[in-house]
Amino acid sequence: MVVLELSGDIDLHRSVDLRSSLLETLGEQPAVTVINMREVGFMDSSGLATLVEAMQLSRRYGGQLKLVGISRRVRSIFEISRLDKIFQIYDNEAEALSG
Repeated sequence: MVVLELSGDIDLHRSVDLRSSLLETLGEQPAVTVINMREVGFMDSSGLATLVEAMQLSRRYGGQLKLVGISRRVRSIFEISRLDKIFQIYDNEAEALSG
C-alpha cells in the first residue's frame, strides 16, 4: 500500500507533476494506492483527468486507487462530473484502509 499526500491547487501546471508522480508510483503496481487530498483547495479538469488516468492504470493491473479527505469544494467537482460514482472516496485514511 502507498499513501500519497497532495496539497495546494491542482491545475493545468501542477497536474503535469502529479501525473509524473502517479505514473512512477503506479509503475510499482501497489495493491492499494491512497491519495490524501485534505490539503487540496481546488482542482480543475486537468487534475480530474490525471486522477482518471491513474485509476484506469491501477485497475489494469488489479490495484485499487482510493481518494480520501476531499474538501467540499473539490468534492462538488467530482459530483458534477459524476466521478464520485466511479472513484472510491473516503472521509479519511482509516476508512480507506478498512474499506
